[in-house]
Amino acid sequence: MHTQLAVLGGGPGGYAAAFLAADEGLEVTLIEAEPRLGGTCLLRGCIPSKALLHVARVISEVDELTADWGVEYPAPRIDVDKVRARKEKVISTLSGGLKQLAKRRKVKVITARGSFENSTTLLLEGDNDSIPEGGQLTFDHLILASGSTPAMPPAFNIDSPRVMDSTGGLALADLPESMLVIGGGYIGLEMATVYANLGTKVSVVELTDGLLPGADRDLVKPLYKRLQKLLEDRIHLDTKVGSLSDCGDAVEVTFEGPAKFGVERYSRVLVSVGRCPNSRNIGLENTRVEINQQGFVACDRQQRTAEERIFAIGDVAGEPMLAHKATHEAKVAIETILGRPAEFDKMAIPAVVFTDPEIAWAGLTEEQAKRDGVSYETALYPWAASGRAQAIGRTEGLTKWLVDPETNRVLGCGLAGSGAGELIAEAVLAIEMGCEVRDITESVHPHPTLSETLMNAGEVFFGTATEIYKPKRK
Repeated sequence: MHTQLAVLGGGPGGYAAAFLAADEGLEVTLIEAEPRLGGTCLLRGCIPSKALLHVARVISEVDELTADWGVEYPAPRIDVDKVRARKEKVISTLSGGLKQLAKRRKVKVITARGSFENSTTLLLEGDNDSIPEGGQLTFDHLILASGSTPAMPPAFNIDSPRVMDSTGGLALADLPESMLVIGGGYIGLEMATVYANLGTKVSVVELTDGLLPGADRDLVKPLYKRLQKLLEDRIHLDTKVGSLSDCGDAVEVTFEGPAKFGVERYSRVLVSVGRCPNSRNIGLENTRVEINQQGFVACDRQQRTAEERIFAIGDVAGEPMLAHKATHEAKVAIETILGRPAEFDKMAIPAVVFTDPEIAWAGLTEEQAKRDGVSYETALYPWAASGRAQAIGRTEGLTKWLVDPETNRVLGCGLAGSGAGELIAEAVLAIEMGCEVRDITESVHPHPTLSETLMNAGEVFFGTATEIYKPKRK
């Protein structure tokens, strides 16, 4: 069997590439090992986690009404089966929609595990009628969108059902009495938020001296404070997990660190220490495609690998491992295959941590600016001065701009607070368009909204913010 374009992987990068190419008239074959399209993001990542985080957020809001507003409800009763079923319905609806879209676009979907026999041929393994006779697929071009999988260090891989990665955590098999989350990154903290609000006694252990390594410290502070309250001070920084052992009814964990030392037992342990690109054991050694030490496929700004006809997008193509990055890389790859001028050259790829409060940032961070020697000034607006934040009882947030002091162009933006993930899009547009701070402050923002804080933070830069007194430094 031959196809003009083969796409290996049916996640947000893969199906976007397949659909875009089909819309342009190319003959497209999409190879996906899973029986459903959507990849990690839809099936066991972004979408199910956000569905569960929505449940957690509603429970948290009810608690806030009871504590602060005098509105009382009885304690929630959690039906885990119904919660799980609702999450699965969301996944099935979206995945089913992708199946129909592929059919309407005449994209041939093959359910199989694909590996490279050489630079022009895929070997397909599986047991279904979609696989061509002989199990070979040749192609003119191929887009590698094989994604990534949760990392599991050998010391933690003890073959116990009580030790989970993020996939197991999202399966929501039960609500354990206690859980240890190993890793204070965004996946670990999102899962900690879900389980803690559903009633599990959750602890978090992080090897470094702060949560969300790499994120702006100003943004992390309000999240850390709120998580400490939710988790009842069970966040252990600067602490190493030495070993895990299954004791039958619990997992015994040894800790080594100034914040926590010794042995403790937990009903379940969630290991969340990063993800690994799926570049191994797919036959890339039979091509000229190059892989770096981290396992990422090397490609240029057109997403082309060292093998001219093979392109790579998404998690397998490098950091950041974000679905929206994969989708835009898919556009670049298809445009390049079609012979059009295109390259991946984004000034701002937004990142969002869907905890409570949410954290979002785009463009340059203060840590990056310091490291790279970039001249900048900051303008920070506390949400305690926001009428909308006061009205909804969420004053812990903040909005922060990084500004070029010579040109007044915005270099980066960070937000911490309720709905930060929705608000960051304005900052992305401003950074991509090369806006100056005054472009933002002179744009009329609706009142009372949290979006005003983007304008207000710009006014802080000029020393003209109405709700706070902070003259611009001379």
